[in-house]
Amino acid sequence: MPGELGFALQNRGTLFALEENHPNRLEPHKRPFHTIIPALVTKDGKPWFVFGVMGGDMQPQGQVQVLVNLIDFGMDVQAAGEAPRIEHIGSPTPTGRPGDPQGGTVLAEPGIPEDVLGELQRRGHQVRRVLRNGGGYQGILIDWEHGTLLGGSEYRKDGYAAGY
Repeated sequence: MPGELGFALQNRGTLFALEENHPNRLEPHKRPFHTIIPALVTKDGKPWFVFGVMGGDMQPQGQVQVLVNLIDFGMDVQAAGEAPRIEHIGSPTPTGRPGDPQGGTVLAEPGIPEDVLGELQRRGHQVRRVLRNGGGYQGILIDWEHGTLLGGSEYRKDGYAAGY
């Protein structure tokens, strides 16, 4: 952190604003919105899973989906990141971009069941199939019982998990 400014240096300052009344204005004692969001999950009071999903507005959406896959669906660290995802586009942004007046669109990767998409449409969502959403996941799961680290890196970005 530079001095007492209250934010870490990083190379994504493009999302900060200098306009006087902008909610994302860069000023002391604020932490302006940016999309650098690595995560650390604890279990039983100890670090358990460190990970991130790249991709701007897809980052929080992808991170939640990875956690649901890992925790709720019991997937391993690799499968949790490779599983098909959905992405919502068209929401208003903290940087001031207005939202889609129609409410945006849900983008669904191959592997999301048709009945799920049909139910989303029935509930008023606009849905479109895509080959691949944004984001790119990498993670390390700490297996304290066996004293091992389990890594995952998926096809939406370059990279791989390796250890020695």
